[in-house]
Amino acid sequence: MTDDSCIRNKPWQILCRVVKQEGNCAAGHKVGDEVLFTGDEVKGKICISAMYSMMPKIYAMMYNARFPWLDDQCVATHACPDGFNPLMYELHRIPRE
Repeated sequence: MTDDSCIRNKPWQILCRVVKQEGNCAAGHKVGDEVLFTGDEVKGKICISAMYSMMPKIYAMMYNARFPWLDDQCVATHACPDGFNPLMYELHRIPRE
């Protein structure tokens, strides 16, 4: 998607994917794991601490917030709050079905 196509008048689903891992995640996450936030449901397994830390960003992306520091408005990154075993997530805007 282009940058312009990621801001629209309709809400998005947000796909959260683990893209980097250091250490051993206590929740068992590994690179490639995905969770889908539909607006009504959370589909998949995610650590509650990571989910709570990313929810403001997920809802902002879901409802078309523009982040001036992002080069690509379609994708944002989010770091796991576990400093000893950090994960890096990518949050992708995808159309609702």
